[in-house]
Amino acid sequence: MSGDPLLGNFTSRAIDDSEWWALTWIEAYDLTGQQKYLNMAVKIADYVQGYWDDTCGGGVWWNAERTYKNAITNGLYIRMTAELHNRLHGDRTWLDRSQRAWDWFTGSGMINSDNLVNDGLDNCKNNGQTVWSYNQGLAIGAAVELWRATSDDQLLHTARKLADAAINSDELTSNGILTESCDADDKTCDDNGKQFKGIFLRYFADLAETTQAPELTAFVAEQADTIWGQDRDAANRLGTRWSGAAGDADHPNAFDWRTQASALSALIADVPRRTPARSLSATMDPAQPVIMPGNARTAITVDLAVTATATRSEKLNVRLDLTAPKGWTARSAQRSVLLRPHGNAEPVRTVVPVKINIPAGVADGHYTVTVEVSAGHGLSFTAQTDVLIASKIDFDAGTAAETPWLYDADGSQSNQAGSRFADGNSHFSYRFPFPADSASAKATLDIDNEYTIEASADGKTWTALAKEDQQIHDGENRAEHTVDLTPYLGIDKVVYLRVGDSFPNDGWGGRMYHLTATASS
Repeated sequence: MSGDPLLGNFTSRAIDDSEWWALTWIEAYDLTGQQKYLNMAVKIADYVQGYWDDTCGGGVWWNAERTYKNAITNGLYIRMTAELHNRLHGDRTWLDRSQRAWDWFTGSGMINSDNLVNDGLDNCKNNGQTVWSYNQGLAIGAAVELWRATSDDQLLHTARKLADAAINSDELTSNGILTESCDADDKTCDDNGKQFKGIFLRYFADLAETTQAPELTAFVAEQADTIWGQDRDAANRLGTRWSGAAGDADHPNAFDWRTQASALSALIADVPRRTPARSLSATMDPAQPVIMPGNARTAITVDLAVTATATRSEKLNVRLDLTAPKGWTARSAQRSVLLRPHGNAEPVRTVVPVKINIPAGVADGHYTVTVEVSAGHGLSFTAQTDVLIASKIDFDAGTAAETPWLYDADGSQSNQAGSRFADGNSHFSYRFPFPADSASAKATLDIDNEYTIEASADGKTWTALAKEDQQIHDGENRAEHTVDLTPYLGIDKVVYLRVGDSFPNDGWGGRMYHLTATASS
């Protein structure tokens, strides 16, 4: 969704965003049966209908300014109107609109000769702009829902052609994995682009489930398997590059709520219809601890959480097998645990402390501690914690080097490597676990616009250290600011640092480029 102000009834100048709200309320109606949600979807659709006209022969405008007719807005329109017809008894109006929009869309030229969907129309002709997966996915989803309304098999035939084109084109797939053009190693997807593949999979999976075509279901499974096996970090975060490619130093594989939601669409699409008879899983917390040991030998405790389900009450004797780097030791308080599930609806869970001893003088870098939990019946699950040993804190915002220190991204954004910003009531905060013998600490931030800088000893109670008191929108105040963190060094020597917006009503909050932090004994 965009940041455009809502105009009432979940509508805005962004017509496509209004359509997403309509689909959301239709889903809410399907889940609850409450008529008020369907009524709200109709209100939104009535608003959207006002942006259909005969320019270029038909179609809905992308924005209230009526500057562009594109694929996403019209794919959403067809899906939305077909979904309304399929839920409104005796309807003909929304069905007629959906059918007319589909006929216009398929004749508009936006679907090119390779059956790939370009972004939109310029001068009423295909503009040849980027083939994005979500445009392709909405075209598929539109055809499937309209088929449900009409039983016209030609619609499924067209949807299948669009699906086949997507999975066989190097514009949307690479080595069998869905890939956006911005997923290239030297590029970065913006916050919208991070979510496109998940939208594609949602509607591609709808077609796969409807047709049960083996080629389509196999593609869904391959996406899920690859994400889980290659694009998942120790914290079970899922990245924007489903292949797991790391990218280059300036364009790392991004992990945030947008990439998580997108990749989860692929995992959900591959959930089996039949509930497994039993399941077993595990997590390690913290999943990505950062240690600044100085010159001393150190130890950390990681909590291992084991969760199990079973269709009937049965005991599961779960074995724990730990693996640590050479020279390290990892010991759990128990080698096995007994779990007694009470059915799939109520998973049982237990936590086992794991003590990890790290030798003195270990080099900076990432080290993995792995646990395999197993319980017979072919049940096993592997979890890990990614321990970072660091002797210094020095990173550019929005890069892979920032990730270990980023404690809470909140609503901040980083659309390109080298900066992170927070507008309005959003913020971003870092956690610095300084060495145990630290007596003083400081941080230097390269920052501009309307910033606030705060510190905390516990990540809950914050004290202002610096603030821009002028409304500045062009970065002309960019400078390095050094703040004293010594008063916030508690017993554990952990300090939290937070950046926010000093004028939250105008949308030009603090933007940070680089940060260094040091401590002295």
